[in-house]
Amino acid sequence: MKDGALAIAMISDFFYPSVGGVENHIYMLSANLIRRGHKVIVITHSHPPDRVGVRWLLPSLKVYYIPFPTIASSATLPNYFTFLPYFRTIIVREHINLIHAHASLSSLGQEGILHSHFFGVRTVFTDHSLFGFEDAASILTNKLLAAALKNVDAVICVSHTGRENTVLRGQLFEPSEDDPSVSVMRQSVYTIPNALVAEQFTPSPQPRPSETINIVVISRLAYRKGIDLLVATAPRICAAFPNVKFIVGGDGPKLNDLLQVRERHLLQDRIELLGPIRHRDVRDVLIRGSIFLNTSLTESFGIAILEAACTGLYVVATRVGGVPEILPEDMISFANPDEDDVFRAISEAIHIVSQGKHDPLKAHERVKSFYDWMEVAERTEVVYNTVIRSDPIDFGTRVRRSMDLGPSAGVIYTTILIVDCLFFLLLEWWMPREDMDFVQAHWKTEVFSELAQETSRARRGQLRRFT
Repeated sequence: MKDGALAIAMISDFFYPSVGGVENHIYMLSANLIRRGHKVIVITHSHPPDRVGVRWLLPSLKVYYIPFPTIASSATLPNYFTFLPYFRTIIVREHINLIHAHASLSSLGQEGILHSHFFGVRTVFTDHSLFGFEDAASILTNKLLAAALKNVDAVICVSHTGRENTVLRGQLFEPSEDDPSVSVMRQSVYTIPNALVAEQFTPSPQPRPSETINIVVISRLAYRKGIDLLVATAPRICAAFPNVKFIVGGDGPKLNDLLQVRERHLLQDRIELLGPIRHRDVRDVLIRGSIFLNTSLTESFGIAILEAACTGLYVVATRVGGVPEILPEDMISFANPDEDDVFRAISEAIHIVSQGKHDPLKAHERVKSFYDWMEVAERTEVVYNTVIRSDPIDFGTRVRRSMDLGPSAGVIYTTILIVDCLFFLLLEWWMPREDMDFVQAHWKTEVFSELAQETSRARRGQLRRFT
């Protein structure tokens, strides 16, 4: 590795072969950090039957699939002490000096933050979602998140709205230096947005047919994605605009509702349901449409909106979370999350597209200039360097911060912290570091990066020859 390069471990329950925004974010950030000369590995849970152990992804990304079962939505059950032996072996063997955990619902990420300080490893956490404060699941999740973030060195959020949400949920406040009775937000909370590979989402070279307007929806068909709004609005749009069709991609518990509304209103030829869409096929679906519809009830950033705008579609979205931060106002129509306002916004978008006021090629070039993964990697690198230069958190401070969680949660988490420390000392005695097989550092990251680029060029050349 080059001078000043870091050895980074990305930790999350959410990674390939599962498909989603967090998974793509981790992979793209890791790939660009590798191109900048850093060493990056990923630690995640296994995907039976064959994705267990160590795998390699281009460009030179090493992935550890820990044999832990999932309980729901690709997340593992919190198992603080079971993870420590695996974590210790990987961190020590790979000479890791910084871990980057992702996603509030990732037990592995939170546990990695808990264990890291025993090794002198610095910690960064990225929150990708918004959560409420009222329902039981959010209350439990927020308490676990607050416990983890009490001792993290820096936090990254993908939008300013997400940043405010995470600060409140994670209790990221500390006494003011001027007045200890006043709490202020910790300065180690940053906003770095998502990005995309614009070359993968180019508009169709063929002009879209003017006689038919296709509205594309690509989303998990779940309640929080606002599918109830889609179910209520689609029949009204079809009745008001005979030349409009819906193309819906995705799967989830609300699929039956869409099937029922299509049957009830005899819209089999107006609402096309594609089922699950692989990420590599997303562009092929998007170029069929002129308008992209997002009806989410909560959204921290919305990478699907960004991909659709880059492909040249005009966007209609609910004004929730960090969605207003994504695009300029002339590329998107906003609606409140209610049926009548969504109908109004879609009608407005149909008129804009019908009158030729939206240029897909111009939209692509604008989005391409806004978002770039290498810029995201550079900004993340600045956070890493700030963390490395800062003073580490000592054990006494960690105990004090854990007790600040409250009379019940504080005692529970402090007990976990102390037992975890004792278990770590037991492992140090039982499996001494000098008996471990360390990963050799003579394989340079630049070599893998150049090899990956040559392989990619060769593959593109083969595709050009066969097409």
